[in-house]
Amino acid sequence: MNLFNPLLAVQAAADKGLIKPLGKEQLLLVLLELAMLLLVARVLGECMRRINLPSVIGELLAGVLLGPSVFGWVLPHLQTYIFPHSQTQSDLISVVSWLGVLFLLVVTGLETDLNLIVSKGKTALLISVGGIIVPFITGLGLGWFLPNNFLVNPAQRLIFSLFIATAMSISAVPVIAKVLMDLKLIRRDIGQVTLAAGMTDDTIGWILLSVVSGLASSGKFDFQTVLRAVGGAVLFLGFAFTLGRSLVAWMLRWVDDYIGGATASLSALLVLALSAAALTHTLGIEAALGAFVTGILAGQSPRFSREAGLTLELITAGFLAPIFFATAGLKVDLLQMLVPQTLLIGLVVLAIACFGKFTGAYIGSRIGGLSHWEGIAMGSGMNARGAMEIIVATIGVSLGVLNPQMYSIIVMVAIVTSLMAPPLLRWALSHVSISEQEAQRLEQEEMASRSFIKRIRRVLMPTQGGPNITLAAQLISHLAHQNPLEVMVLFAKSDKKPKQKSANAVKDATAEAAIIAVEQEFDLPEDTLLQTKVESGHNKAEVILKEACKGYDLIVIGAIERQRGRGALFSLLVDRVVQEAPCATMVVKSNLSSDQGQTNGSGYHRISHILVPTSGSEYGEHAIEVASTIAAQTGAIVTLVNVIHRTQQEYILFEEQTRRSVTEIARQIVYQQAEIGRGLGAIVKTAILTGIPEFEILKFARTTEVDLIVLGSSVRTVSGRAFFGHRTDAILNKALCPVAVITVAGNSNY
Repeated sequence: MNLFNPLLAVQAAADKGLIKPLGKEQLLLVLLELAMLLLVARVLGECMRRINLPSVIGELLAGVLLGPSVFGWVLPHLQTYIFPHSQTQSDLISVVSWLGVLFLLVVTGLETDLNLIVSKGKTALLISVGGIIVPFITGLGLGWFLPNNFLVNPAQRLIFSLFIATAMSISAVPVIAKVLMDLKLIRRDIGQVTLAAGMTDDTIGWILLSVVSGLASSGKFDFQTVLRAVGGAVLFLGFAFTLGRSLVAWMLRWVDDYIGGATASLSALLVLALSAAALTHTLGIEAALGAFVTGILAGQSPRFSREAGLTLELITAGFLAPIFFATAGLKVDLLQMLVPQTLLIGLVVLAIACFGKFTGAYIGSRIGGLSHWEGIAMGSGMNARGAMEIIVATIGVSLGVLNPQMYSIIVMVAIVTSLMAPPLLRWALSHVSISEQEAQRLEQEEMASRSFIKRIRRVLMPTQGGPNITLAAQLISHLAHQNPLEVMVLFAKSDKKPKQKSANAVKDATAEAAIIAVEQEFDLPEDTLLQTKVESGHNKAEVILKEACKGYDLIVIGAIERQRGRGALFSLLVDRVVQEAPCATMVVKSNLSSDQGQTNGSGYHRISHILVPTSGSEYGEHAIEVASTIAAQTGAIVTLVNVIHRTQQEYILFEEQTRRSVTEIARQIVYQQAEIGRGLGAIVKTAILTGIPEFEILKFARTTEVDLIVLGSSVRTVSGRAFFGHRTDAILNKALCPVAVITVAGNSNY
């Protein structure tokens, strides 16, 4: 009898009114619906992509195909069974669909560049204002004169007209961005202005939508409702881009420091996004705005994991977004569109939508100083509605503003305008020539995309004190003035020895002194985040490597912290860190006596001449970038040296022409790599030497009074010690000036 007690308890709970679990048939239908929507959406999306059209078109068409228009017409009973006209079943799919909306807007926010909007601010704002005002006016007039049977409630025509005007005004940044990427125009001036205008357009559009949604919810037009919606939007945006920015950055930094990993970063972002969406919904503005703004703020945080962003994008693009778009298309009934009046009204709405957005964007472009063909390109790009139009239509249905006929028409407008954008953009931009200034900018951006130094954002500096790490702090300060950095100074302790109170007190004092010594050498920009911590573990190397796995881009460490270990290049600690580092490392060896060099009261080493030996390797390029970035800040001269190493006996086997060819290759190497340094703002000279490389480099450094040698090398393990190669090791041990070695470990991402 006791076996039946759980069943009796469940029955008793049900009698008390507790919520029952999801029914078996409801669950079956949800799974079938999701599987079919995702399958057809992804297949059609890939088909569109293969013919150079945005995949969102195929995903929208998937819903149309599975809806009453095709599937319901061919197999009406099966379509009705899988997609029943049930409020409960529709609500289940709507939850997944709304997650798709919110996730899509978070991803869009992550890709939004506020600096881009600011840099192209005037032109983008003029285009955006034109692209909002003209279609809003034409949409308002359209809504005012549409027949009553296209309205849910003819008594609320003003609210309906405002909603149509808002729908006509919004552009689709995801579709625009996808089209620009497919056409390889995303970094062109016209592409940047289009994106900036689209981002501004969307921000204004969401505020308008929030106002209109508030009016629709109240069912009447009054200034109190308008003030509440506008006030809520302004209050939220004001908080988000002031205190909210710091709050999001702090939370992501806290999660990264104390939990770490892409999974934790993704979870934190989603908690923030869903909370912000709930907040904006509570304020009477759209939940979508909260998700969008959260994405923007997270994208600006240097501590948000790029891996987490990619994972979210994959989840959204591969699952949630296709479900959302297909679900939107599922509600479209093309049979209704074949009704003469609906077809006529649909064509009128499409024509007015294209005319309003194209004309407004073109006028704004011309006022903003763009050419005729650039204005046409702007109008063509801004006319794409895609995702945002579907979101607006979905919100309109949920608020009871749009009936099925108008919903189908707006979705049709979204599909057609998105289809129009790629060919129109190709045609317009074929008449737009690229300027010399733009070509230079694109070349610099291409170089920056491949740059080693530009990828460095987070720096870990383990310290045990000493002149090597204090000099490293000075070098990092120079780098931070050229590239924004976050710096963590770490004192690692070993727990091997038994804990004693007096010993711990000595250790704490040592840690504090070592950290303070490094902090005193920093001359960082005011906006640089500098953190310090003391961590203990089984041994110091493990502590450092564990911290390094928390998303750092560069480990900067002093060459010999205390005593050089037997058989080690630097010390047992440094050798292990260099060999096992999950990212790039920079090892700094001071080689300076206490009274050597210029000082400014602490131990400041003045740098006026930097030497970079190079053979044309990728590691040499890394060293050149680091040296050139330091030189750009200090005003130092960088000399690139290539040493031709050929013995006299070897040259006997070759003709004079061959020797000249070797010299010419050396000149080409240093010339090409000098351009990298000059692109980073450094004064770069070159020299070709002949002889034994390490001897010639050391001799050149002495005779030309070099203040710093920067070497690039891969790291290998020989007999348990770090090994850069005989030449690098010789320079490290024999140089009379400071040496910094940039290494890229085998398991590094670089």
